[in-house]
Amino acid sequence: MATPRMTPRRAAIALLESVLGRRRTLEEALASLPAMEARDRGFAHLIAATVLRRLGTLDAVLEPFLRRAPPDPVRHALRAGAAQLLFLGTSAHAAVGETVAAVRALPKGQAFTGLVNAVLRRVAATGEGALEGLDGPRLDTPEWLWRSWHAAYGAGAARAIAAAHAAEPPLDLTLKPGEDAARWAERLGATVLPTGSLRLPPGHAAVRDLPGFAEGAWWVQDAAAALPAALLAPRPGERVADLCAAPGGKTAQLAASGAVVTAVERAPERAARIGENLARLGLSAEVVVADAAAWTPPAPFDAVLLDAPCTATGTIRRHPDIPHVKRPGDVAALAAAQDALLAAAARILRPGGRLVYAVCSIEPEEGKGAVARALASGLPLIPAPFSPGELPGLEEAITPEGWLRTTPALWPDRGGMDGFFVARLTRKGE
Repeated sequence: MATPRMTPRRAAIALLESVLGRRRTLEEALASLPAMEARDRGFAHLIAATVLRRLGTLDAVLEPFLRRAPPDPVRHALRAGAAQLLFLGTSAHAAVGETVAAVRALPKGQAFTGLVNAVLRRVAATGEGALEGLDGPRLDTPEWLWRSWHAAYGAGAARAIAAAHAAEPPLDLTLKPGEDAARWAERLGATVLPTGSLRLPPGHAAVRDLPGFAEGAWWVQDAAAALPAALLAPRPGERVADLCAAPGGKTAQLAASGAVVTAVERAPERAARIGENLARLGLSAEVVVADAAAWTPPAPFDAVLLDAPCTATGTIRRHPDIPHVKRPGDVAALAAAQDALLAAAARILRPGGRLVYAVCSIEPEEGKGAVARALASGLPLIPAPFSPGELPGLEEAITPEGWLRTTPALWPDRGGMDGFFVARLTRKGE
């Protein structure tokens, strides 16, 4: 018997099974899908990402219609169908009919087609009324993250962060130096942010189809992710190391400044991606495949950028799988790795040289805590706080210590931004 065609709904169920059942990232799950039309693949991704963003809310909507828990693949199908009905504007006929067909194609799925049909028809009949009285931000945030954000930022800010994760994010671009921001904003239908990034609203064309991609006029990079390299302020001719450099957006920023850049990345396939991105942009940097924590260069650097591996909880709006694949213990494990990387960064920096440490996490242990531990450990580093003039439009994100702390709740009227912690340090003279 022929294998049923991989439809978008079937693919969405498979993606959810990979993320929620096997704790694979959504990116990894997408890569494992069989060949599909780009449009179908994109719709499957959209359905799965919407379910992951609104998982708690969807389960609360479905619970009254279920007498007992169905098998996980069927539950994922119900979530996918409800997401189409409540959040994606899919017609009831298509959402219900195609989801039932996807369940029928599952092993032993035929026995559950009646259940799925009945439940989704009831959700469709209720419509948006099914969402009334539900606390979406709380339902859609795992308990350990909710507690962490409450402790770090307070109740109001924690709720604002969680609420920001419900929306599909815009697309931000960093222009190569010398490009005219106003001209590219007009060509792309974008706005120019106070920090210089260009922002396109959700629903834009595929990145490769946008004007300027082929000629390497810009690269994709969240507005917050563009800040660490800018705050390092590399100068032409300076020797600069970019540690844990993949996928290469920050490497590109550093290389475009005229600095002599060495990008260090442990994973060979990710290092190769840096080279590919630099080639498209017409930029050059030395790419070294090595563990940055153990790597020794031939000579110290004038400046070092360390965007350390982290839980990435500041990027949940772009990667809604993160709350479902990360666990509380990951914070402590990654904090230990960050401590080792900070020590390595200090070791390869010349006296008087600059170090910028950044993480796309909003967990305090990985940001402010990491810098505090580094200073307390006796590393030859001294703080070099940021000034408001260095961060136009983000003055409120400067901490009392002079570090930068962005969260997804910032710039709500502009579409938000990723959560980043950034600190600048200087190596003591000898």
